[in-house]
Amino acid sequence: MPSAWQGWVVLVAYLTVVVFIFRVLRQPLYASACYIGLATGALLVVCWCKGEPPRWRWGKDRRH
Repeated sequence: MPSAWQGWVVLVAYLTVVVFIFRVLRQPLYASACYIGLATGALLVVCWCKGEPPRWRWGKDRRH
């Protein structure tokens, strides 16, 4: 989950795009899936570039 307001804005924008694709565009399922894939790819790029560095969070912490 986002920890800053900017992350919440990005998440709400993504969900708005998804709703827009399904409600307004009314494309066939394969076209909607393609658009959703593009939107999800864009979200992942933003999360990768602006988010915290990925790290393993399960199990024992090897730093100790």
